[in-house]
Amino acid sequence: MLHLSPIIGTTDGEFVAIQQIRLFGDPVLRTKAEPVVDFDRELRRLVKDLTETMLDAPGAGLAAPQIGVSLRVFTYNVDGEVGHVVNPALDLSDETQYGDEGCLSIPDLPFPCTRALRAVARGFNEYGDEIVIEGSDKLARCFQHETDHLDGILFIDRLDREQRKAALRAIRQADWTGGVEPRVKVSPHATFGQAR
Repeated sequence: MLHLSPIIGTTDGEFVAIQQIRLFGDPVLRTKAEPVVDFDRELRRLVKDLTETMLDAPGAGLAAPQIGVSLRVFTYNVDGEVGHVVNPALDLSDETQYGDEGCLSIPDLPFPCTRALRAVARGFNEYGDEIVIEGSDKLARCFQHETDHLDGILFIDRLDREQRKAALRAIRQADWTGGVEPRVKVSPHATFGQAR
């Protein structure tokens, strides 16, 4: 499905493009993203594009690989809190949560997934300033989901065996797949089901 990106003007004279979100089967979603090294105007443009695309979708989060940019950046929009993290590292609680999770790259197919209940995201803002953001419940889930994207991991990789089978079957039957055969990547994390 091809869709053109509308251009939106901002108050600072910059233009933000709502980008096409890459769907399951696109190789960029299975590629580990590179760390950001230049905190420049181009990065700030990427953060604006990610934010506007996420809000337009609408979604709770969006990682740069989901718009075809293999850099370690994600945005989030949870309970009215909109932000971003560059080069994130997560500290996770041992306590877990279990609930539905979905993905803009696997549209309209939520499945129950186990995640850490609380997460602390450490990283940088678009100007290179260090930031620390604590979240629980949905925000913690979002941080884990988006950081997984930066490692080439999709939430379906975190599902238990039965849910994963159901998810792959649903993906095969979805109108948007174009007949792409689903491939599950084995998690590199020792604590399967949580990004640590």
